[in-house]
Amino acid sequence: MRKIGSVPIFLAVLVVAGCASYSGYTLQPGASSAEVEATMGKPALVREAANGEKTWWYPRFPFGRESYAARLSPDGRLIALEQRLTPQNIARIVPNKSTSEEVLDVLGPPSDVYRYPRQQREAWEYPLFKPPQSRSLYVQISPDKVVREVYELEDRAFDPFLGIIRP
Repeated sequence: MRKIGSVPIFLAVLVVAGCASYSGYTLQPGASSAEVEATMGKPALVREAANGEKTWWYPRFPFGRESYAARLSPDGRLIALEQRLTPQNIARIVPNKSTSEEVLDVLGPPSDVYRYPRQQREAWEYPLFKPPQSRSLYVQISPDKVVREVYELEDRAFDPFLGIIRP
């Protein structure tokens, strides 16, 4: 009979500890900005609203398919931590009406930006996970910073069963 060593247990603890900081689920409203940063890391983008509220963005791209927004009050306390790549938030992006600034406020920074000079557009990509398949959201923006198209495509490079990027 083999004895189970401490290495597998140590690795399991590391995996569980790493997951806690991935989504920040341990953070509660009222936590300080220092606690948010200690749990989630440095934000990829910081957006400030007119009322002084700040949103710290934590996209988990390219391997993750979530983008977390930590909303902080003017005094630096956590208001809410939200996963923003949801159907409700995507529906807030309206072609020929929404601006690129509104997209950043609602969905956060994109995973990739593709430029199409002949069309005079750029497309912002947001990886999505919609079981049983993975999809990507594309937001096309014209030079005047207005959203012109919003659409989803199946992401064939991502294997939904294995959760890995195919070569």
